[in-house]
Amino acid sequence: MKTIKELLQDPKATILDVRSPMEYQSGHIEGAINIPVDEMAYRADELKALTPPFILYCRSGARSSMAAHYMMQAGFTEVYNAGGLADMRILTM
Repeated sequence: MKTIKELLQDPKATILDVRSPMEYQSGHIEGAINIPVDEMAYRADELKALTPPFILYCRSGARSSMAAHYMMQAGFTEVYNAGGLADMRILTM
């Protein structure tokens, strides 16, 4: 099984920031797409257009865990919770 750091090297990987738009605007990982966890059900078509693996993060890892669970229940594969923004910043250095 690949680590999150290895998954981030995949050019097809989709990085999803599941925080609020305001949080996203205050700072995010370069290339991340902002789809807040509470909007995922309404933006399912947008999610389906993206390519796996899906690497999700939020502020602490709680919302990204909920978002990953939602995506897996909706039939998405290769969904990974990368934790919080600080964790992602370390991994992308």
